[in-house]
Amino acid sequence: MIEIRRAEPADGDALGEIHAAAWEAAYAPFFDPGFARAGVRDRRSRWHERIAGPDPDTVLLALADGHPLALSWSAPSRERPGSAELYSFYAHPDGWGTGIAAALMTGTLDHLRESGFEGVHLWTLRDTPRSRRFYAKSGFTASGLTRTHDFGDGHPLPQLEYQRPV
Repeated sequence: MIEIRRAEPADGDALGEIHAAAWEAAYAPFFDPGFARAGVRDRRSRWHERIAGPDPDTVLLALADGHPLALSWSAPSRERPGSAELYSFYAHPDGWGTGIAAALMTGTLDHLRESGFEGVHLWTLRDTPRSRRFYAKSGFTASGLTRTHDFGDGHPLPQLEYQRPV
């Protein structure tokens, strides 16, 4: 059974583990090993503060049979009035291929629609075909916008923007 719910402060460790494991599997190969190890450590610890603040952004958690396996983090878009931006969407590798990511995306889109957003956009690395296929399968299309993002190692990576109505 898959459950989608808003994350709570007590979920910080689970969110961190999901983010770290997914990021390590999908993104660590783009970086120097030492930088990648530090990135995994950082992702394990950053979620407590993110969800415990006085005005937390929307963080949803997907659980399969009570086991947390995927997260989404969205907020109002800074660039597009009336739209949301999906800042993070990660599934633990143990959940890949199980349908939990698709269920979470449906729940995230439902939540955004119920919150009054008209659309949603996100940025993903150009060279991550797995994530790009997932977003396309979820109804997102490339907007044609590109940018580079420096994760802190001084080597910016190309990103593509995807969008869709909610």
